[in-house]
Amino acid sequence: MSSELYLAYLLATIVIVIVPGPTVTLIVANSLTHGTRAGLLNVAGTQGGLAVCIGIVALGLASFMQTIGWWFDWLRIVGAAYLIWLGWRLIRSTGEIDVSGTARKPRGGFLLQGFLVMMSNPKTLFFFGAFIPQFIDPARDYLTQIAILGPTAMLVALASDGLYAIAVGRARRLLTRRRVRFINRASGACLIGGGVWLALSRSR
Repeated sequence: MSSELYLAYLLATIVIVIVPGPTVTLIVANSLTHGTRAGLLNVAGTQGGLAVCIGIVALGLASFMQTIGWWFDWLRIVGAAYLIWLGWRLIRSTGEIDVSGTARKPRGGFLLQGFLVMMSNPKTLFFFGAFIPQFIDPARDYLTQIAILGPTAMLVALASDGLYAIAVGRARRLLTRRRVRFINRASGACLIGGGVWLALSRSR
């Protein structure tokens, strides 16, 4: 892979990653309510999910899809339901900031929650399955290039998501309970909207 091709991939990845999605929405909401540590644990969980997605791309997306077959549609529905459930919980939240660390945390912890949100949208697999091959040099080893491009995407996502968690976690003490509740409701609406879109979309 040439340096020019890698640079083009890096720039494209940065543009894609900085656009907020369900994972960023979750990280912001938890960083506001529970603090920076909660947001960073979400980030660690999403990194795990991203590693799984890239690993599947390395093994071959087409063969993976043939293996799971129609189960993909059920996976999509379950993922949509999980996003809608998380969104509903955010909308119902009181907006109270957990300074003492005693507020109720998600089952399985923030790490697992971040992983599940990343994996709840199986179309992420299709995205990486279509995006990464565009920057693969067919004249060179496929797995070696995946081993470079995959971690690059993870590092860019880590930097972006981590920045969200740290910035929001530090700013939360400057926000009133009313504003936090508004942000949580907006975040919840975004998650529900994403879940509904995912449920209604048809895989190809």
